[in-house]
Amino acid sequence: MDSSESNRRPLRSRSSAWARRAAAGLAASAITPNQISVASVAFAVIGAAGLLWLPAPWSLLLCALCIQLRLLCNLLDGMVAVEGGKKSAVGGLYNEVPDRVADSLFIVAAGYLAGVPSLGWCGALLAALTAYIRTLGGALGLIQDFRGPMAKQHRMAVLTLACLLGAAESLLPHSHYALLAALWLIAIGSLLTCVARLRVIAETLRIQGGGVGQP
Repeated sequence: MDSSESNRRPLRSRSSAWARRAAAGLAASAITPNQISVASVAFAVIGAAGLLWLPAPWSLLLCALCIQLRLLCNLLDGMVAVEGGKKSAVGGLYNEVPDRVADSLFIVAAGYLAGVPSLGWCGALLAALTAYIRTLGGALGLIQDFRGPMAKQHRMAVLTLACLLGAAESLLPHSHYALLAALWLIAIGSLLTCVARLRVIAETLRIQGGGVGQP
């Protein structure tokens, strides 16, 4: 995991008592942060497969659960690595790559279930682009920018809510309005997030270069 506090995603749940106890327990075990990161992909595979092959409402309820378990892994892997003192040389790779895979699995599968696979692929691409721009800022020597309006936690919150609403909506035949709305929100929100992050990076670079206000 990334050892720099300034480059960690700000999460209020990180300071909660239950998270600290869970991280301490994992840190005292043989489980590594990288294994926890990989587990997040396993939950994404289960959730995405459920959307594609299980009947509603169970497919949607399973996906909502797997999204939350994925986010739990994302929370605990960093805590075990940093607070638990179990960082590794390749932790940065495990911190980023599984996230991109998990995002894509959930969003693309939702697109297929909603009957608009192209929108699912578009949302997944834009979600990955938000992360690319964030890490690009870091590569340019800036503090990584986790701003929204559609950062990872926002995307997963929207998709979780859509799955829960979709489970109720499954009582209607061939109705996927909740998932469709969520996919549009994720795609448009991710695009706006890309623009917002790029503008901040560009402005910061101009200030650092003494070119405030220059195009």
